[in-house]
Amino acid sequence: MTVTWDDLLSAALLGTGRRTPPIPPRPGQDGAAALLDAAALHTVRRRAGLRPAVVRERPGVAPEDPRPEPPPAARRRLALLLADRSAPGQGGGRRGAAPDLTELLPQWLAAADRHGYRAPAPLLPALLEAGRARTDLRAAALTLGGPRARWLAGLNPQWKYALRAGPDGSPPVRRSAGAPAGGGDAEAAQRLWEEGLFAERVSALAALRRRDPAAGRELLAGTWAAERAEDRLMFLDGLRPELSPDDEPFLERALSDRSRNVRATAAELLTALPGSALAARMAERARSCVALERTDGAVRIVVEAPHECDKGMQRDGVSPKPPNGRGERSWWLTQVVAATPPAVWCERFGGLGPEEVVALPVADGWQPDLHAAWCRAAVRQRDAAWSRALLGPATAPPTAEGSSWKDPARLLSALEPGERAEWVADFVAVHGLSDAFRLLGVCAVPWAEPLGRAVVDALDIARDAGSYPWSFSGVMGLAERCLDPAQADRLEVLTALPEDSPEPAGAPGAAAYWSEAFQRLVGTLRLRATMWAELAG
Repeated sequence: MTVTWDDLLSAALLGTGRRTPPIPPRPGQDGAAALLDAAALHTVRRRAGLRPAVVRERPGVAPEDPRPEPPPAARRRLALLLADRSAPGQGGGRRGAAPDLTELLPQWLAAADRHGYRAPAPLLPALLEAGRARTDLRAAALTLGGPRARWLAGLNPQWKYALRAGPDGSPPVRRSAGAPAGGGDAEAAQRLWEEGLFAERVSALAALRRRDPAAGRELLAGTWAAERAEDRLMFLDGLRPELSPDDEPFLERALSDRSRNVRATAAELLTALPGSALAARMAERARSCVALERTDGAVRIVVEAPHECDKGMQRDGVSPKPPNGRGERSWWLTQVVAATPPAVWCERFGGLGPEEVVALPVADGWQPDLHAAWCRAAVRQRDAAWSRALLGPATAPPTAEGSSWKDPARLLSALEPGERAEWVADFVAVHGLSDAFRLLGVCAVPWAEPLGRAVVDALDIARDAGSYPWSFSGVMGLAERCLDPAQADRLEVLTALPEDSPEPAGAPGAAAYWSEAFQRLVGTLRLRATMWAELAG
């Protein structure tokens, strides 16, 4: 009987205790040893029996990258971070006091990009492998790797992701084998748009829109009629980052598209343009639904929701069928109001400001629907005044997630970073950290001093209250990445166990876990400070 490599592999995977090895052992030898000997023999036989591969053409010379390499200390740091990126994590609630280097790698890459460095050539394979393993690292890894990383990726199929986009998201220019490396030209970009893979075309459109929004729009318009519906949807969504009033005529034509999803996306983009014709049509509809009523000296808002969803409303992006559990008229109303510029209501209600409008009572239980629509409109059009009014004071009691029309995290995104940090700092100071995770996630990094101080104080209060730190693991992880490293000295005092701690030796409780968590936080902040100093040279 001939024993194949697959027979040996199956026996090894199942284990000799569950499957008898296909090779009988020699006298005095157990089954596992016989299996390993046979595998070694087959390995040598397979290697010796390989047929010579066809000689491939020598690859072209790697392109030049004029950017400087990081200073020596920073290069060593990058090597350590890349070597540690695949280290197994410590599961469970207790992570130890050592910093998590896998979370520091994205910050190092972003900081190196701000300095304008390129990746050291010997570290390019590890950098590409890191991007292959973690999609969140790819953009930063390719920025640091530059043209040499893409050249190297062309020699290894496992790194093909790097060939789909350039360092700034632009597509790579295809070259024939042996062609000199270097930049492409407009003809190559046009050819890629016409002949490239879908991911390459998306990247091409995004890159062109960043350089020349009008040219990108015209490129898409040239092939729009021939694109598949799902592709039209993705390309249309790619107009969002550089959206401007110049895009309105193209988007208006897209409102008549064959695909319902394309029409809905075009309508959504048009509502982000306060001066668009669609916004004016929606404002007219909204005015007929919402009015101010004065009765016996009392002022309130009255609502008469639409009675039908006509073809004009559907063309402008109003979906006629509501989700399960939602009434039709309520559904149509919120869509119309959400697409109306918020400034319309100040004019509609006699020049009242956003805070005054939001404070008005709403008749017949329509307040949640109306305010939820105002929230969406304020966020969509980045209206800071209305977002501020709908947020209300940070001291107000938070509502359970999903139980209210208010979404503070989304409303905060429409405010300037400084105001956002101050609002969240006040919220944390009053309500603690239990409801603050999503709010902290929308704040600029590193956290401004009022916010950083509020988070540290709240963690100290939670420790003194006897809570376990893994109840705040999400906030602790954010603090390691987002706190200003200057906070490390202030946190040092929290790393020590209280002298009157009642915890017995060998049986650590909350105080010991908090001490460990603060040690890790302080260590991470100091390591981040060291990284910035190394990159600065």
